[in-house]
Amino acid sequence: MDRPLRFGIFMAPFHPVGQNPTLALERDLELVVRLDQLGYDEAWFGEHHSAGFEIIASPEVFIATAAERTKHLRLGTGVSSLPYHHPLILADRMVLLDHLTRGRSMLGVGPGALPSDAYMMGIDPGQQRAMMEESLEAILALLDGSEPVTRETDWFTLRDARLQLRPYSHPRFEVSVAAQVSPAGPRAAGRFGLGLLSLGATSTGGFDVLGLHWDVMEERAEEFGTTVDRAQWRLVGPMHIAETEEQARKDVEYGLPQWLDYFRNVAALPLAPDADDTVSMVDAITGTGLAIIGTPDMAVAQIQRLVDQSGGFGTYLFMAHEWADREATLRSYELFAREVMPLFQGSTPSLVTSRDWAAANRPEFIGSAASAVMQAVADHHAEKAAKESTPST
Repeated sequence: MDRPLRFGIFMAPFHPVGQNPTLALERDLELVVRLDQLGYDEAWFGEHHSAGFEIIASPEVFIATAAERTKHLRLGTGVSSLPYHHPLILADRMVLLDHLTRGRSMLGVGPGALPSDAYMMGIDPGQQRAMMEESLEAILALLDGSEPVTRETDWFTLRDARLQLRPYSHPRFEVSVAAQVSPAGPRAAGRFGLGLLSLGATSTGGFDVLGLHWDVMEERAEEFGTTVDRAQWRLVGPMHIAETEEQARKDVEYGLPQWLDYFRNVAALPLAPDADDTVSMVDAITGTGLAIIGTPDMAVAQIQRLVDQSGGFGTYLFMAHEWADREATLRSYELFAREVMPLFQGSTPSLVTSRDWAAANRPEFIGSAASAVMQAVADHHAEKAAKESTPST
């Protein structure tokens, strides 16, 4: 790739029911702080209201807390479900967050992932994508701020609406649209010239349509006179790595079965394979390319596979999970930062070149250094002898 890749995390989060939710959220914050220290670029946080596993109801509140504990990470809503909110209120909250984080916040948007959430609010799942695009158009008009916004839909009204506080970021913070397999996300992103969050990039269906999704983005951008940039394209996929593949497989016995059970029996996403024991589960999800459970070298191959399939993107985001316990999970992210990220960021070739150059010229450098030492010794003795031969007065 021509530009260095960025790296981050997409945190739903996923916490098995039965655990202490307060401690689970604290682990999430601990992980975000560690990623900030390790040099990751960004973190995105989901919005969910049911089903027990994904327990962040307000990504904006979580971001405000995480921002106080971090220094560098950019922090995004991953994603704000637009049909659940009046567009003026959501836009206003994001502008406030933009100021509080000094420009580190990002807005990720989508139609809403859990049918159970929509059901509780009386929202027809068949209308969610259309509602998302209506809301997104209104939010972008409000953020533009060039004139008052008036919109009338069957679910929200704006009358001469304007934001009293302008964004901290100029002209506004980054906005990205979520995508799984359908073209709804790329169509909206292309229409408005936004970034794309490919949440199922490593699933069979999501991987197969990566190139098609970018084609849709470019076609829609041309149709509506906007521009899209691969640097604002983020691909999401799960990984867990360790020093050996055997260790990585052993690590995920801790939490992989519960994660797969959630997708098999609760969430409406076709991620769970038909397998009953952990070995078969690992074989199934790694065999399809959905996940990497193995070594840093295997992680490198997965990133390169995504680069080749997509034609190039800007950021790889880990799909956060707790397949392994706390220590092994933190170790996985550290290994990735140490051994995988530099290969896609261009930070190691100059070090290798410098080391090889020093090694190739070592005889000359050592010879010069040895000569300098010998000369210093000789000069010292000569000076001492001269002082001894001079009579004292």
